[in-house]
Amino acid sequence: MKNNSLDRRDFIKQVGLLGASSVLASSPWLSAFSEQKHTASSIARIGVVGPGSRGQHLMSFLARNPKAKITALCDIYQPSLDQALRIAPDATLYRDYRQMLEDKNVDAVLIATPLNTHCQIALDAFDAGKDVFCEKSIGFTMEECFRIYEKHRTTGLIFFTGQQRLFDPRYIKVMEMIHAGVFGDIQAVKTFWNRNGDWRRPVPSPELERHINWRLYREYSKGLMTELGGHQLQIGSWAMRSIPNQVMGHGAITHWKDGREVYDNVSCLYIFDNGAKLTFDSVIANKFYGLEEQIMGHLGTVEPEKGKFYFEEIAPAPAFLRMINEIENNLFNTLPFAGTSWAPETAGENKGEYILGKKPDSDGTSNLLDAFVEASITRKQPPFIAEEGYYASALTLLGHQAIEEGKRLTFPDEFKLDYLNHQRKKVEQ
Repeated sequence: MKNNSLDRRDFIKQVGLLGASSVLASSPWLSAFSEQKHTASSIARIGVVGPGSRGQHLMSFLARNPKAKITALCDIYQPSLDQALRIAPDATLYRDYRQMLEDKNVDAVLIATPLNTHCQIALDAFDAGKDVFCEKSIGFTMEECFRIYEKHRTTGLIFFTGQQRLFDPRYIKVMEMIHAGVFGDIQAVKTFWNRNGDWRRPVPSPELERHINWRLYREYSKGLMTELGGHQLQIGSWAMRSIPNQVMGHGAITHWKDGREVYDNVSCLYIFDNGAKLTFDSVIANKFYGLEEQIMGHLGTVEPEKGKFYFEEIAPAPAFLRMINEIENNLFNTLPFAGTSWAPETAGENKGEYILGKKPDSDGTSNLLDAFVEASITRKQPPFIAEEGYYASALTLLGHQAIEEGKRLTFPDEFKLDYLNHQRKKVEQ
């Protein structure tokens, strides 16, 4: 697929040939559902550490799954426990997660606490023989991420991370098409996640400010890189089937100067070994462009969040080109130009095509949690899912480090996983 254009009929034919085997090649973790018909009478008993706003969101999906039962809740903030009890009224309550880990009615643990607490809770949960679902970023440092991954690998227990796009139908179809070569050689992946808001949550009393708004303070959080960047950086490595090896970045507090310590404006440039680039940008004082990943190949572009793709070769817009020529003639007819010497490089009027026909009802979170339940019941860790989550977290942390140090950094060899490279080669064969 080295040509500069792709005939629509050839494209339709090619996509029509993509079947279950190609889907599993792009998303092998979907194998978590392969034995679900044999687990109808089984239950995964889950304890939730940190049932705050994010924890309750995840609980709402578990509560709909007849194979999952939330048996325990742990938090040091009583209002969170009170609200979570509305979703799981029969759950046993704990103030200390270590006591919850001793509960024999808990098979697996869902961790949705502040970032700086993830590592120790996850390590203790594995040591207690519990499967682990951990929100991203999984660790506060790359070393912590590696320790968590190694503990999963050595214990053989199930490990999932909060990377719901791995189970989003739009993204699965996009990756199937990318890996089949539909969009040609991928040259760049541009990602951005923009909002307009101070990212604060209401605080009932001043002493609870850092407890509730922990995302704004360096002691507990690394801000936009770890809270948002992990989703989109994982899309880049998923599309490229490799991790970028170098990164540089910039961050600043440019608008919300309200005592926060983490940046409200960040940008990172990641570079793959073949020279392709992956960018992540986030601004939280302007929401116009929202969030998206723009994956650009030499044959076309795909925007997974919108669920649309665009081929490079489209008919020019005659009216627009005529207008440009008229402007040229009126402005430059007295100059010694030998005719039009340039062509507009603005975006065309290509309206693209929809990947699935309409936006799915779910962003993949429901499927992600269902897969975790299935894996916990069947005792089978789906391929790649722990590795994808690990690398997504590690890349956000390396980007944050590059911002802090103002340097171009290389991914440390000691934190690279030989396992992932070996398994990817097996799948591609």
